[in-house]
Amino acid sequence: MIPPKDLPRLRARWRKISRTLGRLFPHPKIALTYGNAWELLVAVQLSAQCTDKKVNEVTPALFKKYRTLDAYVRAGRTAAGVRAFEAMVKQTGFYRAKTRNILAAARVVKEKFGGKLPRTMAEMVTIPGVGRKSANVILGNTYGVVEGIAVDTHVMRLSRVLGLSREKTPEKIEQDLMAIIPRKDWFRATYMLIDYGRAYCVARPHKHELCPLTKVVG
Repeated sequence: MIPPKDLPRLRARWRKISRTLGRLFPHPKIALTYGNAWELLVAVQLSAQCTDKKVNEVTPALFKKYRTLDAYVRAGRTAAGVRAFEAMVKQTGFYRAKTRNILAAARVVKEKFGGKLPRTMAEMVTIPGVGRKSANVILGNTYGVVEGIAVDTHVMRLSRVLGLSREKTPEKIEQDLMAIIPRKDWFRATYMLIDYGRAYCVARPHKHELCPLTKVVG
C-alpha cells in the first residue's frame, strides 16, 4: 500500500507517463478478437500464459464450431465433448485446465445468470476461471463497466519498472494503481501500458534507457 505522503508525487509521475503514452498510443484497445461478451470470456481465459496472437489464431475455428453458450454447455456434458474441446484449444497451453474452467463457466452463466454475463465485479468473480483481471477486461470491454484496472503481466512488470508500485502481486499492484490513476482513466491506462510493454519495454532483457518513458521518469 502506498503511503499517503507519496501519492502526490506518484500522481504527478503518472500524469507525465500518461501524456507520453497518449501520444504513442492514441487509440489503445484490447488485442483479442471476439463477437460477444461470452466469446470475450473464452478468449480471455485462453490467453492465460499464452499470447493474444496465438489465441486469435485458435478462436475463429472454435467460435465457428461452438456458436452459442448452449454449445459449450453441451460439450461439457460428455467425455467425448470435453476431449473435442481440449483438442481445439490445445495450442494455447494448459488446455485441460482451460477447458475445465471454460465449460464450467458456461454452465454457471447459463444456470446462475440466465445465459448472460453479469455486470458487476462481485458476480463476475464467482464464475470459474474468472479473477479480477479477467473480470476487469470483460466488464470494461463489453459493458463499459470499470471497477478496477486489469493487471496482466505487462501492467504488473511496468508498474514496477516505472516506479508506480513496489508490490509483487496483481491484487496489490491494482490497488496502488487505482490510488494513483484517476478513475476516469483506469480503462484506457490498462491498454496504453499493455501496448507500451509490447512495443517498447518488452519482458526480455533490453536497454531500458532507449525506452521512450525512461526520458520522462528517469
